[in-house]
Amino acid sequence: MSGKENEVALQRAEMRMVRWMCNVKVNDRVPSKELREILGIDDIILILQQNRLRWYGHVLRKEDTDWVKKCMEYKVEGSRPRGRPKRTWREVVQKECQLCPAISLQLRHVSCIYSVCSVFTVGSDAYGIYW
Repeated sequence: MSGKENEVALQRAEMRMVRWMCNVKVNDRVPSKELREILGIDDIILILQQNRLRWYGHVLRKEDTDWVKKCMEYKVEGSRPRGRPKRTWREVVQKECQLCPAISLQLRHVSCIYSVCSVFTVGSDAYGIYW
């Protein structure tokens, strides 16, 4: 399964649980957003992005000699298999940082999000935030 397929499967499972907790059937045609607001929870994908960026912030602040940071910067030698290469964790974080303003507006309580994005982005965005 690809990353997008995993996200879709995770969202489906989450919404099954949310509907079960609210005692709402799919045929009742209640929007997912309303059910999340009733329960006071965020979308699972936003939570995953928040946790990924928070973890990356922790890794960035580690010493250069720390094994976790070394693993992050490690380049695997040798040839890769045929086909499109799998996205690395770092590539996923870079993509999320490019979407940083949209994420940060929805997740205001993420304190390290701007410092994490400064590693990948230089300049200004539509919101006038400079890194």
